[in-house]
Amino acid sequence: MPAKAADFGFDDVAERARSLASRPHVAATVVLPAELKGLDYDQYRDIRFKPEQALWRKEALPFELMFFHLGKFQTQSVAINEVVAGQARHIAFDRQNFDYGKNTLSPNSWGDLGFAGFRVHYALNNPAYKDELVVFLGASYFRALGKGQHYGLSARGLGIDTVGAEAGKGEEFPRFTEFWIERPTTQSTTLVIHALLDSPRATGAYRFTLRPGDATVVDVQARLFLRAGVATLGLAPLTSMFQHGENQPRANDFRPEVHDSDGLSVATGDGEWLWRPLVNPKQMLVTSFAMRELKGFGLMQRDRTHANYEDTEARYEQRPSAWVEPVGSWGPGRVELMQLPTPDETDDNIVAYWVPERAPARGQPINFAYRLHLQGDAQQRPPTGWAVQTRRGHGFVAREQVRDPNEVQYVVDFDGPALRALPADAAVKAVVTAGANAHIVERNAYRNAVTGTWRMTVRLTRLQPTRPAELRAFLQTGDHALTETWTTILPSE
Repeated sequence: MPAKAADFGFDDVAERARSLASRPHVAATVVLPAELKGLDYDQYRDIRFKPEQALWRKEALPFELMFFHLGKFQTQSVAINEVVAGQARHIAFDRQNFDYGKNTLSPNSWGDLGFAGFRVHYALNNPAYKDELVVFLGASYFRALGKGQHYGLSARGLGIDTVGAEAGKGEEFPRFTEFWIERPTTQSTTLVIHALLDSPRATGAYRFTLRPGDATVVDVQARLFLRAGVATLGLAPLTSMFQHGENQPRANDFRPEVHDSDGLSVATGDGEWLWRPLVNPKQMLVTSFAMRELKGFGLMQRDRTHANYEDTEARYEQRPSAWVEPVGSWGPGRVELMQLPTPDETDDNIVAYWVPERAPARGQPINFAYRLHLQGDAQQRPPTGWAVQTRRGHGFVAREQVRDPNEVQYVVDFDGPALRALPADAAVKAVVTAGANAHIVERNAYRNAVTGTWRMTVRLTRLQPTRPAELRAFLQTGDHALTETWTTILPSE
């Protein structure tokens, strides 16, 4: 009797990645029919996958797969496989699975095009209907949802030279070129997806285990191989959008805030928590937090109040927060935040990722794992206190008063168990430090009798308006810190 073939798994994908890394990169050859290349935006959107053709629908399995068609901007094909009883089988493109709308096309002549990507459906909010749970589409991007959430920020498999690329080269965008999706059972509450990553300077194997729920969790296992050196190796990258908010109001927009995330949260191995409100700068702004050990980081949407957005279509208050929790030690390194200018909400302008202190040598594997938590109202916060809003600006000023035109005021509200436990007359102080380009004029801390939170006000002057200024602050009573460290960048004018 012939030996049974070994079950397909992560190590098979890792071996492919290792083998690829030992050879020069071969760029994907785009052989897309001219009629698909020529589609305009509306014509491409008129091509839809037929829900009744979803993979696993006829078997009434808890998860279903639907696929994205190639065309317009989606020109690079990905191969998709189903793993059944440990064996992988290729899923071929079938024109009968798509509705082409009003388009006049000739799909029978295309052959096996492959797909642009895929989406997973699951009964997340209503047992009678399978919502979109996760989407893999373009480069190494993917987006996932928890219960009651709307799509917002994206995650990526890997970032290469997001910052620090050689002049003229720019960022490199690795892409998932092939997927293997394990067929679930009728009782499955998780779904496993394997992916092969490839780019000019790196390859990698990924295993994603989806755990849908109120806060959907994606367990990620990865093994990377470098073909060549990189300036910045960004692990677990997150990409989001911040146009304007309470700390940076926008004139002539009826919506008080427009963003998918309002801040970067970081938990260090020594117990410190950091919160950096996001900004929309006039030029690229890159900052980072170095540490010996990382406990977690995320781009968070802390503000969950609809009245603070007033957008009945976008529903920014329902965009997920994404928290990255390392599994095992990642060693020393830094969380890096890149903020780019954006004129509107159609462009993602925020990127955050982990950069290990030492990148692996060429051909040597780097193994890492993490849990990506997609959170809504219940989300990762410090155990003591945290910033709930950051506002910038002044109140009433008497006519006879003269104010330095370079003076800026921040008003920050904090909440949390450590603060709620204090008496109203507790001796709380704001501990504030400024970078070299700022001078602290005044600082105050007092209880907000209306909300029960504690308010900090800080007035500062920026010494050189053409340069950014950095500020760090937290609330303290006696020798005990009551809150995370609020740390902001005042962009250059």
